Amino acid sequence: MAAQCFIKTSFDLCTGCSLCQLACSQRLLGGYNPHRALLRIRHSRENLYHQPVVCNQCTNAYCANVCPVGAISRDPMTGAMIVDHDTCIGCNLCRRYCPIEVVGVDPELKKSVKCDLCQGAPRCVAACPTGALELVCRQAAAGASVPNGDAVEEVGHG
Repeated sequence: MAAQCFIKTSFDLCTGCSLCQLACSQRLLGGYNPHRALLRIRHSRENLYHQPVVCNQCTNAYCANVCPVGAISRDPMTGAMIVDHDTCIGCNLCRRYCPIEVVGVDPELKKSVKCDLCQGAPRCVAACPTGALELVCRQAAAGASVPNGDAVEEVGHG
């Protein structure tokens, strides 16, 4: 059985502190720059609501479907959609077709970047002090899609 994991977000628990973005950018860049993190926080209603937005690791991932060189594929261990930087040509079609725009070409790397779930141990989840981010995994038979209602295991939260 292969796992398909994703990060579940809860806007009602998010305080907008951006610790998740700092943890993400530190892993990606080796330094702290929340503007280059692979997740973002939408602030609305005069900062009353804070909605974390992170890759859904879609079952039918548009980013992978439109990639002209097949640079985006599913990691067999975590189920995360990952970018092969050696194959990526930096065309940014993935961003244009992602419904929540959480994938796209990094301005310095000139290659697409997206959440890869930190190989199964997302640092954003670990850094979240309120539990607004949770790593959730579903078990599925190898090669099978994961329908709603399958066994879901909450693996961890902040």
